[in-house]
Amino acid sequence: MEKIGLLAGVGRLPVECAMAAKAMGYEVYAVGLIPGVDEDLKSCTAGYKDISIAQLQAIIDYLKENGVTKVTMLGKVTKEILYSGQHVQPDLRMLSLIFTLPDRKDDTLMLSFVAELAKDGLEALDQTALIKPLMPAKGVLTKRQPTEDELKDMKFGMEMAREIGRLDVGQTAVVKQLGVMALEAIEGTDACIRRGGELARGGAVVAKVAKPKQDLRFDVPAVGMTTIESMIAVGAKALVIEAGRTLLVDKDRVIELADANDITIAVME
Repeated sequence: MEKIGLLAGVGRLPVECAMAAKAMGYEVYAVGLIPGVDEDLKSCTAGYKDISIAQLQAIIDYLKENGVTKVTMLGKVTKEILYSGQHVQPDLRMLSLIFTLPDRKDDTLMLSFVAELAKDGLEALDQTALIKPLMPAKGVLTKRQPTEDELKDMKFGMEMAREIGRLDVGQTAVVKQLGVMALEAIEGTDACIRRGGELARGGAVVAKVAKPKQDLRFDVPAVGMTTIESMIAVGAKALVIEAGRTLLVDKDRVIELADANDITIAVME
């Protein structure tokens, strides 16, 4: 039985991946990188261990001890942890990696992390290899269709999100009436939605897309229940994601919650 390592952050996506891999006959060994990893991950993997993202050598040792040679990384681990002041103690290997970084852009961090794994024979896989069905095709997923104004904002929002993606800053834009309310940076998608939605004072449109040169081994955009919950909290009324390039987690529950709150969800190219 082939083994796969799963480096897991917060959210449902790591669980979806682990269950898909298990159904396909893989043996999954997971590492919970930060507090708050979904508890269900423990029950659908062959092995699970909590190891801080800062303890790079311990992560590598655990994977190698279990005969893992291929790794996928899923779930939310924002780089805010680098600035949070939390008591995160990097080991010598992580410190060495951090000190050699030319900057702290998302791709810079992740490419360096992937390179460290490769030094020990751990190959980072395409994040979507096991969960392609979670990427919806073009169309409207909810009962309510977007209005003409919302469609204009959706297209505008995707343009803005692609531009910050090109700059390797973020993947989410919150817009209203062709004005930018918020662009995602270090705070992550949900905080961006809440900040932009509050400024919009209701009726905001949220756009989430892949980067123009998206590396499928990490940081593939994903939306799920917390996305809709954040939108509800600030009265945002429309979500657009990129067809075939954005993961939709817990699709049925997401659509049900969106329908119950008169939110429209569109998938566009």
